Amino acid sequence: MHPVAAQERRPPGAGPPEAATDGDLIHGSVTEPERFAPLFDRHAVAVHRYLARRIGPPADDLLAETFLVAFRRRAAYRPDVGVRPWLFGIATNLLRRHVRAEERRYRALARLAAAETQPGIEDAIDRLDARALRRDLAAALASLHRRDRDVLLLTAWADLSYEQIAAVLDIPVGTVRSRLHRARRLTRLALTSKEPT
Repeated sequence: MHPVAAQERRPPGAGPPEAATDGDLIHGSVTEPERFAPLFDRHAVAVHRYLARRIGPPADDLLAETFLVAFRRRAAYRPDVGVRPWLFGIATNLLRRHVRAEERRYRALARLAAAETQPGIEDAIDRLDARALRRDLAAALASLHRRDRDVLLLTAWADLSYEQIAAVLDIPVGTVRSRLHRARRLTRLALTSKEPT
């Protein structure tokens, strides 16, 4: 039999894991759980980066929990969402449980940046400006409503499209647009109100 013909007759997800699509891996893992492992290899770094930016050191635990939840819910996976947005959605939902810690972290960063001082060296001016911006940005993010902050950070840090965010958060695309607009406006306002006049 010709190799291409044999490959075409192979059921979805039956190929080697490195050649299978993410969707094939999820569907194949329902009956063969070990087929789920390559999904971690493919997406763990991006999900961890997103979680670390959002919550800091607990990101390791939340990453493990994200993939555990994904593994447990793999039979209910909806292919129309896509695996990457689906994983970011799970991570975002887990973050909601930890939102108090996240808000405390942003407030602590704002206080820490405000408390830090540098000696009167001329090149320290740039560092002070950067610290002030970090403090102001952390305070602005902490002041946003959780729903607006989720949309803003899924856009900025997870690089998801409006449609992907809508699917992940189970809200209409118009709501994503309005929340993102509001979050950007409030963040911009918070940052520009801190600038010297």
